[in-house]
Amino acid sequence: MIDAMRCPAKLISSKLNKVVGHFYDHLARLIYAESQDWKPMHMKQLREYVDQERKAHYLEGDGGEYILPNSTVARRESILYADIEAYENDALVWNMPHRLQNQYGFDQRPAVLDTVDALFAVGAFTETGLKIVSEIWGQVEFQESEDHQDAQTLTELMLNRFIEANILLERAHQKHVSALYHSWQMPMYNLEFKLINVPLEELQLERAAMARSEYGCDL
Repeated sequence: MIDAMRCPAKLISSKLNKVVGHFYDHLARLIYAESQDWKPMHMKQLREYVDQERKAHYLEGDGGEYILPNSTVARRESILYADIEAYENDALVWNMPHRLQNQYGFDQRPAVLDTVDALFAVGAFTETGLKIVSEIWGQVEFQESEDHQDAQTLTELMLNRFIEANILLERAHQKHVSALYHSWQMPMYNLEFKLINVPLEELQLERAAMARSEYGCDL
């Protein structure tokens, strides 16, 4: 929702419904959350990252042996629901909910929680804070070439205004400032978040190319 406040005033009338709509879309919220860990060089690359995460299906395995559903949505549902899944060969398997873990098997705290906590601690969610966010971030439209340096410059201006307005909470700490500088993703009001359907024929062609590259022949 904070992206609605970071959107330039000249664009907000055309972007508001879509940006607010992201709040009610599971895939959009999940991508926003995961993006706090991404380090794209600029907005163009961030768009590429988001588009990759929007694909309804993708290939897995050295030679693209497996066609899997969107990993972001599937991971959420595998944590929340017990369900029956079907493999490409129509074999059915039982999925049991599991705990959220990182690649090493340990419980992990999503970076997005630290980002949101930091915004709360520095007063960004107060009425005064939201006005400052709008004034500062509205100076630049993040579209293609804008990068994290641009974002950090605006973050610094925003934090200085927060200090001047005396809206930081007593528990505000350097760790909150660091989280905003290093984890708060660039604004994404110009990006699309709807699921991209990938035709089976396209996946099969991609699989054949991967297999030839990996094994020197089609699977």
